[in-house]
Amino acid sequence: MKKTYFFTLIFAVFISVSMIGQNMVMNGDLESWTAGAPDSWSSVENITQEATIVYTGDYSARHQSASGTQDFGHETITGIVAGGTYILSYYFMDNDPNAKTRIWSKWQDAGGSQVGDVIESDYSSDSPDWQEYNETFIAPVGAVQFYLEVRVYKEATEGGYVYYDEFSLIHDQNVYPEPTNYPTAFAAAANGLSVELTWVDAVGTQLPTGYIILGEEGTSVTDVPVDGVPVENDIDWSDGKASMNVAYGQLSYIFSALATSSTYTFAIYPYTNTGSEIDYKTDGTAPSTSSTTSNVSQLLGETFDSDLGVFTHYSVTGTQEWEWASYGNPPGCAKMSGFAGGAVENQDWLISPMMNMVNYTNITFSFDHARNYASNDNLFVMISNDYDGTSDPNDAEWIDITSGFTFPDGGWDFIEAGTVDITSYGDEETFVAFVYNSDNADAATWEIDNAEIFGVIGTGIADNLISEITVYPNPATNIINLNSDISGSATVYSISGQILINTDIEKGLNTIGVENLPTGIYIIETVNIDGVKSIGKFSIK
Repeated sequence: MKKTYFFTLIFAVFISVSMIGQNMVMNGDLESWTAGAPDSWSSVENITQEATIVYTGDYSARHQSASGTQDFGHETITGIVAGGTYILSYYFMDNDPNAKTRIWSKWQDAGGSQVGDVIESDYSSDSPDWQEYNETFIAPVGAVQFYLEVRVYKEATEGGYVYYDEFSLIHDQNVYPEPTNYPTAFAAAANGLSVELTWVDAVGTQLPTGYIILGEEGTSVTDVPVDGVPVENDIDWSDGKASMNVAYGQLSYIFSALATSSTYTFAIYPYTNTGSEIDYKTDGTAPSTSSTTSNVSQLLGETFDSDLGVFTHYSVTGTQEWEWASYGNPPGCAKMSGFAGGAVENQDWLISPMMNMVNYTNITFSFDHARNYASNDNLFVMISNDYDGTSDPNDAEWIDITSGFTFPDGGWDFIEAGTVDITSYGDEETFVAFVYNSDNADAATWEIDNAEIFGVIGTGIADNLISEITVYPNPATNIINLNSDISGSATVYSISGQILINTDIEKGLNTIGVENLPTGIYIIETVNIDGVKSIGKFSIK
């Protein structure tokens, strides 16, 4: 996710607005107010008009911190052009130890759903001077609207103030020449099943608008971008390739959910302009770098982007249930609250799918969470090897692993719960669960995000043994074939360990239908009638 930063006003370089378009933020200077609220601003939590501490003009907006996050949001800005370059800026004053601020904005499609990453900055630091936030972004594919919002948070205590003035969003429509230089120090570092790319921004007479990163599975990148033909974002590696546009000033990007023990190579090309005017730098040699992922597999990865994902909820008591909410980082989380006009009694479970962990070692479980109101006393994290996946979870045996995690002090800020080794609990049928309890005296709000379980593929399915089974065709589309010297059974697993197909096999040639499997990498395990196991790997294209 792109992180942006605050910059002081001193020595700022000003760009003529007349050269690049008009301000799309209505009443961005905050000079027009009606009934104590700034016109054209739709969310004004703890906002008051300020006439003394101003950057320019007669007024600014004063934002007071409270026990929870307070929002200051503009009406949805329409007329966004996907692929267009936009300059977002505003001024703020934060010189109060009891308040801090940051931007939290997003691109939207025609239905108002988020497109691309949230635009958020680090929290502000106290300074006696006005400071400027100023960043350039490329509107992602599908974006036609923009929602502008800044937030204030309490620090030592609530009641502090920050001030805002001169908001602007400007569409840069100038046509610029090709970038002068490539970025430097382009490097790749694998971390489990992710590869993080880092670089130093290009310098020279003409700076880039952004970069296109091209990735290929293997030891080279064969594609080269063409002027006038924008390369779209594509993180689906099923064809062995991926691409991602990033803005100038962004110095890293992470490609995730990659295949185990695989080499990936990346090249980076700077460009100016967008659409049919896009101008890539392709002369000379573009920087490239490679890295190889480890034999770590992701057994569970749920970011709750739009719903509860692979998790299921089970309500034991009470009428409140786990639900989806638009909070978290990135936005989207599972939320549970036992408050309904007052604290009420509830017991509600949020349960993972069944996971087969037999062939894995060094299995770790981590997640992010936020908790506000009440306390952490009735919140638990559990793991089971005998739950049936559908009935009352209280009928199964669950092991309490709550104490291994860090819990929030309160407030709405998400924190990392930490990482707990659950290897000793791994079995053929393993479930993890978040268990919420409340009564008429204690009803917290608990929000869960980014639940992940990783494991290292054990010696039974290490890549150096995968060749024991020859599966063909590979890649496959509708069927796979394998030869067996003896009868037995075959099981197809997802790379995360979930059982997808289980079938008997006979001596000789066996054909297994895989037409219902989505594109990806799979593991096949055979067990013959003598109990001997063999492992293979294949992909679906």
